[in-house]
Parts: sequence; C-alpha cells; structure tokens
Amino acid sequence: MNVQDNYLTIRENIESICNRSGRNPAEIKVIAVTKYVSIERAKEAIAAGVTHLGENRDEGLNAKYQELDDAAIWHFIGTLQTRKVKNIIDKVEFIHSLDRLSLAKEIDKRATKPIKCFIQVNVSGEESKHGCSPENIIDFVKDLKSYPNIQVVGLMTMAPFTDDQQLIRTCFKKLKTIQQEVQALGLSSAPCHELSMGMSNDYEIAIEEGATFIRIGTSLVGNENGGV
Repeated sequence: MNVQDNYLTIRENIESICNRSGRNPAEIKVIAVTKYVSIERAKEAIAAGVTHLGENRDEGLNAKYQELDDAAIWHFIGTLQTRKVKNIIDKVEFIHSLDRLSLAKEIDKRATKPIKCFIQVNVSGEESKHGCSPENIIDFVKDLKSYPNIQVVGLMTMAPFTDDQQLIRTCFKKLKTIQQEVQALGLSSAPCHELSMGMSNDYEIAIEEGATFIRIGTSLVGNENGGV
C-alpha cells in the first residue's frame, strides 16, 4: 500500500473528471477516511499531501488527534451521538452528520467558536441510513438560525451501495438541488456552498454532480482492520 501513489492517482482522476465536466479541480477536497487504519498510515497520508482527515468515531479521532494534532484539518464524518459531542468539539473543524436539533443544541453549547457543519440528508430514503428527509431540510435550516455556533457550510449524503450508476447519480443530483434551495434562502448562518458526497466507489459521479468534498478510505489509505 503506497498512499502517496494512491493519492496521486486520485488527484489525476479528479483532474480528468473536472476537465470533462467543466469544473476546477482545485474545488475538490479529498478527505482521507482513516477509520480502519493506524496512526502510522494516517501520517503517510499527511506526508503524501492530504490535509483533510476524517474519522467516524470519537475514540479514533482522539487517538489520532493526540499524535497528529494540527498536522491535519479534522472532520467528524460518522453518526454523532449527542453525549459524544464534548469528546470531539474542540478538535474538529467540520462535522458532516448534523441531522437533528438536539445535536445542534449540544454542538452550540459545547463549541467555543462556530463549527462548520454539513446537514446529513437521507436522499435515498434507506432505513439503514441516518439523516434528515429531503422535505424537512428547509425548515431545519431555518431552525438552526437560533444556534450561533452552527454554520451550515453544506450538505452531506451517502448514495446506496449499488452498481446502478443511474440510481447513484439521481441521489447526488437531488442533493445538489436541495443545496440550491438552501442557498436561495440567503441566510448568513447557512451559506451551504459545499457538498460532501462520494466515496471510493462513486466519487467520479459525485464530482460530476457537484461534490466539493469526497470521502476516500479504501482506495487511498487502504484497510488494516478488516472493516468494509
């Protein structure tokens, strides 16, 4: 596993995708998902030029943060339990899984500065996925105005794990549409200029449909712990 080579390949792929879809490759930020790898592998990602690291659990984030600290920009990308907010709030710049007011209230209470949040949207409607339903997003965004430490910088979704590329594309298109609806509100608390969507198996489609952050684990840093 050569993380530097993997990152170079991904960046080349991004450039190619952007060239054919009329986008600027500089708009696309790669988050190395380090959930299933060691601190040493995370260090390799940073050495390769990756500046954004993402963790799904507070324990993993804290362990790597202690070793790497400000060497990376930290993203919390997993489901966040309200009681775990205090464990990560002073370490992350981005939270990708804001999906309920109780969580927003806790983030707002614990944060010492505005936290860049992505609202997680369950575009596919799968029961196994967390996130707000698309029809509730506008009301949720309006409610979040009451929490000064919440800045809605964008939306996040996960497409179904399927070989049906059209289904994946439909999900990403829908998230882009919802983003435009949020932006049309003109709220300073919700500029919503980012889209966090696309993983190792579908980031090409995500970029074509407007992703600005892609979350890459296996094809960038591999998998040392047997997870999927």
